[in-house]
Amino acid sequence: MADVERIRVETHAARQRLDQFLAQHGRWGSRSQVHRLIAEGCVRIDGQLAKSGALLRAGQTISVQMIAASVPAGVEAEAIPLNVIYEDDWILVINKPAGLVVHPAPGNWRGTLVSALLHHWHGMRPGLDPQRPGIVHRLDKDTSGVLVIAKDVATLAHLGTQFRTREVEKQYLAFVWGRVSRASGIIAQPIGRNPVHRKRMAIRAGGRAAETRFEVVERFDAVTLLRLFPKTGRTHQIRVHLAAIGHPIVGDAVYGRGRHPALSVSAGRQALHAEALVFRHPHTGARTQFTAVLPDDLVALRRSCAHAA
Repeated sequence: MADVERIRVETHAARQRLDQFLAQHGRWGSRSQVHRLIAEGCVRIDGQLAKSGALLRAGQTISVQMIAASVPAGVEAEAIPLNVIYEDDWILVINKPAGLVVHPAPGNWRGTLVSALLHHWHGMRPGLDPQRPGIVHRLDKDTSGVLVIAKDVATLAHLGTQFRTREVEKQYLAFVWGRVSRASGIIAQPIGRNPVHRKRMAIRAGGRAAETRFEVVERFDAVTLLRLFPKTGRTHQIRVHLAAIGHPIVGDAVYGRGRHPALSVSAGRQALHAEALVFRHPHTGARTQFTAVLPDDLVALRRSCAHAA
């Protein structure tokens, strides 16, 4: 049987729209998710089916029925192993391997993180968006590292707010072409959609503000290992910023194509790893940090760079 949650309307919430009230509560996800619940007949006011624009009165009781979300056609649970860093009743933190796609899409329905989650959770968790269940941020297919996933809509909303307000601290490691001369620095250049290649991003006047801080970890003959701290979270931000300063990521086939073709050092993928995430736990409020060590392929790359030096 589906779970039913009830909440009493207090005086301060009188005359507020139902959809706004539920979305602000955070317990039932974003406003679009609230609209879906209402449209599916899962929300009642004093026992009567409700509409999104209903104006609330003090003393009313709102009932929200949380039903299991249907899984999109073509998406199936798959026994894809997950490297779990941490899990409790609210969050799941994994070390995503390179090559794992986060969201299913036409032509790429199988072998995704969503399919792995369906298997791990033994089905879709109630209230979550079936297209991206609990996924509040993402990593590119060929980027490895720390990824946090919410296990309910309230947690999803809480984490989403932290990402939007830039409370979450993100830390990456990247092997880039060339010897970066400065020990540290900040790249602050706006990023927008590439006007010619629409699937790519580019440095563009009028683009969205983007900022990435970097520190040199180790220098080799033709490669530098950087630790990066993106302040913003634009699509492909780190990859675009590093290419813009003349140090594209080793193995980046999109933004580093044609760079240093004579060198034999290769990662077999873009050599970018999400090393750590720091955020407030959505239930306890405690500041938490999760880290993922450099994976074997990038350890091997580091060794190759050292031997080539």
